Amino acid sequence: MSERRLRAVLLDWAGTTVDYGSRAPVAVLREVFALQGVTLDDASIRRHMGLRKFDHLTALCSLPEVQSAWYAAHQRGLDPADVDALYARFEALQPSILLHHSHVLPWTPAAVAQLRSMGLRIGSTTGYTRPMLAPLIEQASRQGYSPDASVTPDEAPAGRPFPWMAYLNALRLQVYPLDAWAKIGDTPSDMEEGRNAGMWCVGLLVGGNGMGMTEAEWNALALLDQVRRKEAVAAQLLAAGAHMVAETLADAPAALTLIDDRYRAGEKP
Repeated sequence: MSERRLRAVLLDWAGTTVDYGSRAPVAVLREVFALQGVTLDDASIRRHMGLRKFDHLTALCSLPEVQSAWYAAHQRGLDPADVDALYARFEALQPSILLHHSHVLPWTPAAVAQLRSMGLRIGSTTGYTRPMLAPLIEQASRQGYSPDASVTPDEAPAGRPFPWMAYLNALRLQVYPLDAWAKIGDTPSDMEEGRNAGMWCVGLLVGGNGMGMTEAEWNALALLDQVRRKEAVAAQLLAAGAHMVAETLADAPAALTLIDDRYRAGEKP
């Protein structure tokens, strides 16, 4: 049997390790458009979650429902200058809203400690730029979570679903080959990033963008409703390339043990 085994994990931030329900990006984008007289629903905002924030905003502006709402408010269509202005407003608003929502998830410190006990290095990628992520890293550190490396889309040729941020993590941590990594995240774009980088992929069901609820809202759901929502999120993540799904990061070590068995037996992602 091969002696190969997993050596590192690549973690997402919002909805995976911090920000229960991935609420911060939704709150900022909703406010950015509200200031322009446009009301957005969560489903529209969450459709492209995980992308670099400018790409996310651009994709949002291309949605028919957003274009219609913009026309109703401004009597004209959206143009590139509008997108640039919206993004400038996003950058101005996000610092206070981001830190307000982005507390470390309750299971993150213990889960990361368990991953490290398995001999795994901890890399990370995000849709946030470095100026957006820097205060979040500081806040997360005070709450018990500090990855070994972090890469933002402004430090790479492009963000997700491209693999460049994943490659830069591998360079910074000097861990290779890429199939000795597992990408763990809560969005389809996380899975696409990991697949494009040649990594194993584990999708998370609870506490992330697909579930899109606060912890209190989630706990208030009937058990059957929770099961149905997890099934729907799992279907999305598996369709995007997840090799396995896990309920939260706390359950990821068990999933990685199963992946490691497959890896040792000669299977590759």
